Amino acid sequence: MMLSNGGEPSRSAGPGEVRTEDAAAAARSAAAVRRAGRRAERITGGAQELEQRLTDLLRGGLAATDRPGHGLWEETAARMVDAQAPGLAGRVRELGTVPASGSGWPVRLLEECALLHLLDTAWLGLARLPGPLASTVRTRVGLTGSADGPAVRDHWLVLAQYDTPDGRIVTRRIWLYGRESAHTALLLSYGAPGRAPAPSLPVGAVIDAELTPYPGGGRLRAELGERFGDPVASAAPPPGGTTADAVAAYGRALRDDPWLEAWPFTLDNVIPAPSGDGWQLVGAADRSALPIVPRALSRPGLWKLVALSGGGPLTVFGECGHHGFDPIAAWCPGPTGGAGEGTAVALV
Repeated sequence: MMLSNGGEPSRSAGPGEVRTEDAAAAARSAAAVRRAGRRAERITGGAQELEQRLTDLLRGGLAATDRPGHGLWEETAARMVDAQAPGLAGRVRELGTVPASGSGWPVRLLEECALLHLLDTAWLGLARLPGPLASTVRTRVGLTGSADGPAVRDHWLVLAQYDTPDGRIVTRRIWLYGRESAHTALLLSYGAPGRAPAPSLPVGAVIDAELTPYPGGGRLRAELGERFGDPVASAAPPPGGTTADAVAAYGRALRDDPWLEAWPFTLDNVIPAPSGDGWQLVGAADRSALPIVPRALSRPGLWKLVALSGGGPLTVFGECGHHGFDPIAAWCPGPTGGAGEGTAVALV
């Protein structure tokens, strides 16, 4: 017998109570497995239906999707929501925007249909996939997993933080770089309309913290764990590479996640320069170049980047994808004029 804090005797759970608690835990676990199985069956049904709709679309021709008021995509997305596959629903909605994207839209629509077909068939053949790729497929169709260990403690440099509207919620993305692990990680958080997501980390600061990665998707996404002390300022950018290195890194990442839109990368010693109707980042040493993605051309951050450069080289962090490079943060030259010295500047 033991004494409680109030001095009253308390007793340990007896064998019968322990067995009851174990049985309840086992019942909850079995119920969770049954729910997961039922959802998987619904997603499978949705994927099979989506495959049939894609087949019908290609058999009938893509021109029909350009008709005003054509409701194919809205109806199909709703069916994927019913199938509890929000990832499939989101990709279907994106298909609906392609016919209005300008010249050459049939080619882009066919490419996106092919990627959607690949995701469908990957889900339907999930049992035959390697573990990491299977985790990526689960994430892509909309199954949320939890962060799994082991946690990585490091001094994490805050590369970028920005919020984007996502329907009725706001999504916050924070990019971090581990000084010792040389690993880039992404923190995702969500906030209701009118409320900023948490946490908030100053760009350019370094935090001593533990991160636990999520499965799939190149294990970029992580969960912020225990923090040790307050953030400290840092003027040193992460190590970078050339534009060719950025393209190669994105290509390697596609092997693990064929549906990946872009991959984080730090470009070292690059100069923003005009190119036709757009802009590009040109390597000061090898003169290789990457176009800046069209969506970045209308942001104030582009002109901030040009002003920081002043015609000289910079270190620029962003995302490299099949549309080009999206600059997110830059390190302006310091007093010595060396590339990458000085303060981090957010571009989004």
